[in-house]
Amino acid sequence: MSESLHTIETMPAARQPGCPFDPPKELVEAREHGPISRFPFPDGHQGWLITGYDLVRSVLADARFSSRRELMRHHPLVDYGDIEVPPAPPGEFLLMDEPQHSRYRKPLVGKFTVRRMRQLTERVEQITAEHLDAMEKAGPSADLVTAFAKPIPSIVICELLGVPYEDRGSFQEHIDKFLGGEVGDEELIAAYTATQQYLAELVVAKRANPTDDVLSDLLDSDLTDEELKGIALILLSAGFDTTANMLALGTFALLQNPAQLAALRADPALTDKAVEELLRYLTVAKTSMRTALEDIELGGQTIKAGTTVILSYATANRDPERFTDPHVLDLHRQDGGHLAFGHGIHQCLGQQLARVEMRVAFPALLNRFPTLRLAVPAEEVALRPETADIYGIKSLPVTWDA
Repeated sequence: MSESLHTIETMPAARQPGCPFDPPKELVEAREHGPISRFPFPDGHQGWLITGYDLVRSVLADARFSSRRELMRHHPLVDYGDIEVPPAPPGEFLLMDEPQHSRYRKPLVGKFTVRRMRQLTERVEQITAEHLDAMEKAGPSADLVTAFAKPIPSIVICELLGVPYEDRGSFQEHIDKFLGGEVGDEELIAAYTATQQYLAELVVAKRANPTDDVLSDLLDSDLTDEELKGIALILLSAGFDTTANMLALGTFALLQNPAQLAALRADPALTDKAVEELLRYLTVAKTSMRTALEDIELGGQTIKAGTTVILSYATANRDPERFTDPHVLDLHRQDGGHLAFGHGIHQCLGQQLARVEMRVAFPALLNRFPTLRLAVPAEEVALRPETADIYGIKSLPVTWDA
């Protein structure tokens, strides 16, 4: 092993002041030293940080790297000592390998196809218009997070799962707590437990009275109530939090890049490219982890069996060997193929739904409010901490000319 191999000591590293859209400087510098770095976990485990596009993509496609939660014994921030991590609960397939992973994912694939998600476009347009109407009526100022970015994906995913509208607010609150990175362990566990309890009751209610939703559609399978609850939790958290933060952070990024914003307003045909570029540029799902099941050669290094690697999607999507001028937001970008939705068997199941929501929401917002702008200096926008599973914005005060 080369003595010159870079070591990064801190994960997650803090973002630079005034650079809310760029990955932390330490991670960018690690990528500049090469696509793979040493990372000593707080408990003494010698792991690795993968920052290069090609290596991240190869790990995601390699079945020798496991997603099983019980093998991820090492936390990048906390030394948990000898505490054994249990396997993922039934249904929570993101933290499983084959064949368990496919048992849960396969019944869902047909429900999130491109065609089926596009059929939802009219409903997404309706929800978006309703919230823009409410913003305009209450304006000319708003917190874009609470008035727009959160409600749209929240309503959509709740309707897909058959969650009553009146329960949407409590879901938002609980998900913010266990994904937002700002509450203590006790409050986090309480929010997670409350969500699980509610979903368990929802599954029982669907068994008694099925409705037209994804959860009811799964009742004819051999999945148990406990498994259905786990699947619902994955869909709810993934389908709401990521898109909500993309809508808020994406709007912030566009407002800070007026030339790109003007180009999008002038050319509606640019919307699809704009969505993909914002996904690459922002990469709100910043990292994931895998554990080697056997000794594996990667990037000129030997990853020993049992070793945990951290995959940095944020730096992979800013890799200059893959993307031209990677730190520039360019809505006309030609080099696509970002990893914002992951890759391999765990690639985001709901990516087409997220695309539909963003393709509708961004142009609708920008066209409704041609003079939309920040109501506070950019440096005062409240951002989620790097400890959050999903990066984003806590509050985005905006205003416009009435």
